[in-house]
Amino acid sequence: MEKKLEKIVFCPEGEAPAEFYVLEQTTIAGKTYILVTDTEEGDGEALILRDTSAPEEKESVYVIVTEEPEFSAVAEVFGKMLEDVELV
Repeated sequence: MEKKLEKIVFCPEGEAPAEFYVLEQTTIAGKTYILVTDTEEGDGEALILRDTSAPEEKESVYVIVTEEPEFSAVAEVFGKMLEDVELV
């Protein structure tokens, strides 16, 4: 039986809400990261997001990780966690 992916909705300021499916979550050096995709099945676009909110905040605030070497380091961790996912 396949695991159902959690769906989350991002509401960027001034933009239409965007839905993503969470593939995995990890914490590295005290920072929380999630790997999300735009489709529940098949090949889709994947993004690595870092939670920038304070622990006491009710809602999380995420930013897309694009800068090296952070992207490569986190992508490597997610790659080991999900062997069938290729992050480029």
